[in-house]
Amino acid sequence: MKVLMFGWEFPPHITGGLGTACFGLTKGLAKHGLEVIFVVPKAYGDESEEAVRLVNASKVTIDIDKDEERSYWDRVQYMEVGSNIIPYVGPEDFERLQEENRKASKSFKSRVFSQKYEFSGKYGTNLMEEVARYALIGSSIATKHDFDIIHAHDWLTYSAGVAAKETTGKPLVVHMHATEFDRSGENINTDVYAIEKRGMEMADRVITVSNLTRKIVIDRYGIDPKKVVTVHNAVEPSNKPELAGFQKSVDEKVVTFLGRITYQKGPEYFVEAARKVLKRDPNVRFVMAGTGDMLNKMVARVAKLRMGDKFHFTGFLKGDDVDKMFAMSDVFVMPSISEPFGIVPLEAMRSNVPVVISKQSGVSEILKHAIKVDFWDIDGMADAIYGLCHYNALSETFIRFGKDEVDSLKWEHAAMQVKQVYDKVYKQQ
Repeated sequence: MKVLMFGWEFPPHITGGLGTACFGLTKGLAKHGLEVIFVVPKAYGDESEEAVRLVNASKVTIDIDKDEERSYWDRVQYMEVGSNIIPYVGPEDFERLQEENRKASKSFKSRVFSQKYEFSGKYGTNLMEEVARYALIGSSIATKHDFDIIHAHDWLTYSAGVAAKETTGKPLVVHMHATEFDRSGENINTDVYAIEKRGMEMADRVITVSNLTRKIVIDRYGIDPKKVVTVHNAVEPSNKPELAGFQKSVDEKVVTFLGRITYQKGPEYFVEAARKVLKRDPNVRFVMAGTGDMLNKMVARVAKLRMGDKFHFTGFLKGDDVDKMFAMSDVFVMPSISEPFGIVPLEAMRSNVPVVISKQSGVSEILKHAIKVDFWDIDGMADAIYGLCHYNALSETFIRFGKDEVDSLKWEHAAMQVKQVYDKVYKQQ
């Protein structure tokens, strides 16, 4: 079976868990004999193609004089993008970006319909323009390749998946890694919500990464429960023997937050829990690794609490730097307010780091050897951190059994469940 898959990022060029999940899933599918044509807005040339054939959408041209190419436009609906869906923008840039968006919208259609278009592949101010052009390209690519199933990851690619389905009549599977309610709470961007809803309505099956996400998809988007299937994520096996003897350069215990510093990830709860731990034991260091629109607020809060000498901000980490951070860590904390799944705790456990995770996360559905607390329970979070830092028997138990548990969560198992979804959809055609 051949799969035409649409993604927005692919390792090593990632900004979060989406690219990591796509990479793991495609490798898993390859082990089950499936061929994957993976489309990204922008390829850099150093991506791994061991399990996929990568298609660079920036290299695809459109013959704008052909009626059939021009007709693809009817499948693309433009909606102005609000700044709240740009994940790495601070509030001080709000007015400037709003003005840029207003100017960009005036020439939007002409740029999307240019014969050649260079995607940034990022999450900037022209994001909706890129989403629309990606749908145009997706529809065109679908006519040039032989495949059996279309698979689109997250809202950025849903329009491309829908356009490809309408062009070819092939079945569409959409993968919901995070909903707009996860990213924005109740203050959602209605345009993004509309794209998500239409993508799921047009899909033959919707895959969600947790039962938590499945419930949101059914309750908040009105999607038929019969076509929504949960497939939990997994993690790549560790193969970093060179880090086995890695030594951290500080004597204190190190407690780490690693992720986007945004509302969804609950960074403020990590800071407040750190304050409570440091009151009990000042010989603990806290690290916040990542970037996001709440970074400046977190820096200011740490300064106000006079914790600057025990609290470190590293910026965005990837690749070997993530592995080194885990090698230095004694505890990993994921205090997410709403986490559809959460691959990072699995990566931490794989690196022999015990984890504290919020009960409001999809990964809590499958993990047994993790301490689970409500994201708002700062006292419970602080107690868990303190216990793992000070009671060796406790941390050693979580490390030993957690490593065994996470080693059993393989992408080839998740891929088999996805293949079963493909098979059912394909047979119904």
